[in-house]
Parts: sequence; structure tokens; C-alpha cells
Amino acid sequence: MLLRNLVTSVIEQERVITTVPKAKAAKPLVDKMITLAKEDTLHSRRQAAAFLKTPASVKKLFDKLGTRFGQREGGYCRVVRLGPRQGDGAEQAMLELVGSELVKRAAERAKRREERLRRLKEGREAEEGEGTER
Repeated sequence: MLLRNLVTSVIEQERVITTVPKAKAAKPLVDKMITLAKEDTLHSRRQAAAFLKTPASVKKLFDKLGTRFGQREGGYCRVVRLGPRQGDGAEQAMLELVGSELVKRAAERAKRREERLRRLKEGREAEEGEGTER
């Protein structure tokens, strides 16, 4: 049950911080789910739906992740060690999908660009407004 929830979270959020043993245990399950998504048959959809907790994670798995990892042969996620946890000293790790840092970086870049264009547009409108008052 715990690993099913962890795998569902990794698929939905693409990055989860947990302990090292849990991350190592969940990694092959995440890889198996993405392999099912690459097949994209009714049977594989039902197998994934039986394992994952939410219909949204199944949809994302087959619509986005299956196509994103279509050419890749394996190794869809990585375990990055983060150091000990503050409270009990347990070794923390980040379980993330390969390429998720590029997706997040591109989204941040697009958001900054959109904001910059909006500011430029507001500045031009303010200049035009000042020009008509004279």
C-alpha cells in the first residue's frame, strides 16, 4: 500500500522526497508502470489502473510519460541522496523521473518570459497614454 501511494505520487508530481530504502524499493515499480505506458494497450491501462491510486495519475502516465519515454529503453527514474533528516537522522533521498528537471526549468522559463512580455506591454500602454494627454 505504501509503495503504491509513493509510485502514484512520483507519477503525478515527477519528484518525491522520501527515505533511501523506500526510494530504492519504489524505483523498479515506477519503471514497470512507465513500461506499461509505452505499450499503451487496453490491458496495460487496466493493469496500471489496478496498481495506481488515482485516475489522474493513470491519465498522465499514458498521455504524457509514455510518449516522453517512448524512445528510452529503461532507467526512467533516479534516486538522489539528500543527507540525513532533521528529526530522526534517517537518510533522505529524492526519487525523480529523468528529464523532470528540464520540464520544470522550461515551465519556469516560459513563465518568466510571459511576465517580461506583459511588463513590456504595460510599459508601452503607459507611454501611449502619456502621449495622448499632452
